Amino acid sequence: MDVTFLKSLYDTPGPIASVYLDMRRATEDAPKVIELRWRALHRELAEQGTPAATVEAIERIVAEENTQRESGTLAVFAADGEVVHSDLLPGQPRAELARYAPLPHVKPLLAQRGQPIAYLVATVDRLGGEITCVSRGGDRRTIAVKPDEDFPVRKTKAGDMFRQDKQQRAAEEVWRINAKKVAHAIVGAVDDCGADIVVLAGDVRARTAVQEELSEPVLSRVVDAGGAGPALDEEITRAVELKRAEHLTSLVGRFDEQLTKHGRAVEGLEGVTDALRKGQVACLFLEDRPESSITLWTGPQATEVATSADRLRELGVADPVEDLADAALIRALAGTDGELVLLPPESLRAESRTGALLRYVD
Repeated sequence: MDVTFLKSLYDTPGPIASVYLDMRRATEDAPKVIELRWRALHRELAEQGTPAATVEAIERIVAEENTQRESGTLAVFAADGEVVHSDLLPGQPRAELARYAPLPHVKPLLAQRGQPIAYLVATVDRLGGEITCVSRGGDRRTIAVKPDEDFPVRKTKAGDMFRQDKQQRAAEEVWRINAKKVAHAIVGAVDDCGADIVVLAGDVRARTAVQEELSEPVLSRVVDAGGAGPALDEEITRAVELKRAEHLTSLVGRFDEQLTKHGRAVEGLEGVTDALRKGQVACLFLEDRPESSITLWTGPQATEVATSADRLRELGVADPVEDLADAALIRALAGTDGELVLLPPESLRAESRTGALLRYVD
């Protein structure tokens, strides 16, 4: 996943407060419940020495979101009395937390966002269809495809045999013309939003006709959801999760191959931090272990990261600071425009459950 959107967050010198608050609303008294949840996190921040002005800045965001009556997980990052980044994520947090530390604690945010998958949903009938594109960044766009021909769209069932055959052929030609227009719109939309999946739903004859008009590269991404209807959202979620799992499996396989055969990969914290300092990392692999307490040492610059304070001092960093390893690695990755892959525990055989694909080797 692309983590460059975090760059502005790292422009603010630490320490920085990171808060994840459950904003879900299951009952009418949800606003009061959310206030109680926030008070608990407020106390945690105060106990960790967070300046009052910084806590107050977070509290203003919490209050504002509480009045909006939105639901999900509120992630807030603040320093020096100002909120530097906030996001409302769908669903519940894996754990509510409040942390005041040298670096922002962004891994829970990234884990909840998930590996982004761009997808397209096309609901079609014999007159045209509606196409919805969702980019990897979450931008949504809807396109209505109206028919070039709208009569006749149904075959006749009885009457003069010659006339019946003629009208049936005419109806099939209208279907084909409209299906071709929908297919053309789908191909263009796939290019625009970079869709990894095309979920196709609607009238069975229309779906078949549209698929016959799609180019092979687009057809290979099609997931036929049948008539779908109320079950369409479930079909979309299933298709996205399957594609995400396939994508992660492919990346891990590529990492293993490069590590064992071609040498364009490194493993373990020592190798990964060395590669990050040189700007070599194209793709960083981390297992998502919320309980991990492994730490690294960092300096003021994003790529100043090492497994020991002495190593950074050798590199000219006067006052190294210690923080969670994943926070330090993700900052360095964002600063060098690398991609992040978060994996479930036990997915990676690499040393320290950490590895990287490299842009180049020494």
